[in-house]
Amino acid sequence: MSTRTSTRLPAVEPGTRPAPARSRLLGRDVLRLGTTGLRARPMRAVLSALGIAIGIAAMIAVVGVSSSSQARLNDQLAALGTNLLTARAGTSPTGEQTALPPDTVSKVRRVDGVVSASSTATLPEPVYRSSLSDPAATGGITTMVADQNLLGVISGEVRSGVWLNPATATLQTVVLGGTAAERLGVVVPGTQVWLGGTYFTVVGILAPVALAPELDSAALVGHGIAGDLFGFDGSPTVVYERSADDAVEQVRELLAPTIAPEAPDEVEVSRPSDALAARTAANQAFTGLLLGLGSIALLVGGIGVANTMIISVLERRREIGLRRSLGATREHVLAQFLAEALLLSALGGVFGSAFGAVATAVMAGVNGWPFALPPFAIVTGVGATLAIGAVAGLYPAVRAARTPPTAALNS
Repeated sequence: MSTRTSTRLPAVEPGTRPAPARSRLLGRDVLRLGTTGLRARPMRAVLSALGIAIGIAAMIAVVGVSSSSQARLNDQLAALGTNLLTARAGTSPTGEQTALPPDTVSKVRRVDGVVSASSTATLPEPVYRSSLSDPAATGGITTMVADQNLLGVISGEVRSGVWLNPATATLQTVVLGGTAAERLGVVVPGTQVWLGGTYFTVVGILAPVALAPELDSAALVGHGIAGDLFGFDGSPTVVYERSADDAVEQVRELLAPTIAPEAPDEVEVSRPSDALAARTAANQAFTGLLLGLGSIALLVGGIGVANTMIISVLERRREIGLRRSLGATREHVLAQFLAEALLLSALGGVFGSAFGAVATAVMAGVNGWPFALPPFAIVTGVGATLAIGAVAGLYPAVRAARTPPTAALNS
């Protein structure tokens, strides 16, 4: 025996028609329709996205280069330390240049929290390449007397040759800073230079000193030869001091009263790492300016997207009218053109972020910086492009949605 099932349709009152099902537009359909205009006119899409890409690339590159520079500074400070203080002679109330006493370094070493101390003293003796050099062509090189423990205190390094030792400090030998060696044309140790009216033999050339840049353009001699030839009395010009990390501020307050109890205001105390941080802060201000320029480029790119979308709406009036006649609602047309604007902006944002990251990597590699690009920069960049795409595409999308079907088909 067979069983028969039947399906009962809902009853419909005579004279009435069932309501048509509401038209729906799925997400994948929105995405497909949004790419229709881009695929139909690829060159226009690329050029429009290029404006967005340039703005985002500029902003990403600025943020990335700034972050990489900051990372380089942090690494540098971590290696060099922020516990180096310098003390130098200032001016008296009458404006006269003062001098530090000869026992300054020994006084500083007795301060609680001080780990090590060293000094340099400036001499008025000029330095030339040879005795035949023009006396006016000093090249900005300063002759200094240096303690033998100076490099350890300032974290300096000898690029070639050797540093002053108990033997060479009493002989006519000199160590040149990197800049001084370049200006004198000295490439390797063993070369002689004319210093203070006599020849000195170069025994070493320093690498750049980040915490004491004044040494880069200096010619450094020992205490013994400076006293014998130039009458040096042992009075330092600059004292370099390393403190325990937790005692830097305490030592900073005690240095001036310790060096000159009768006139502490005549001693200038500073921390070289602060100068590096200040230089970075100045670079950050310049970074803000570049970010502003990148924002302007991004705005121009958004205007280009809006212009492209408006032209696309005018050119596709027949398409809009046909879709409306086939049942597409205003919301469907609005979603289609808004999706197209978002895709166009996203295309520029993705490629712009990639270009910015590559530019950051190149700049970091050229300058020897660590690559540092904050993830928020990429996220913010792409998010900004989507926001600009939404704003730029809103008016064209609304205009398309409000186009009457009959007017579109008759155009």
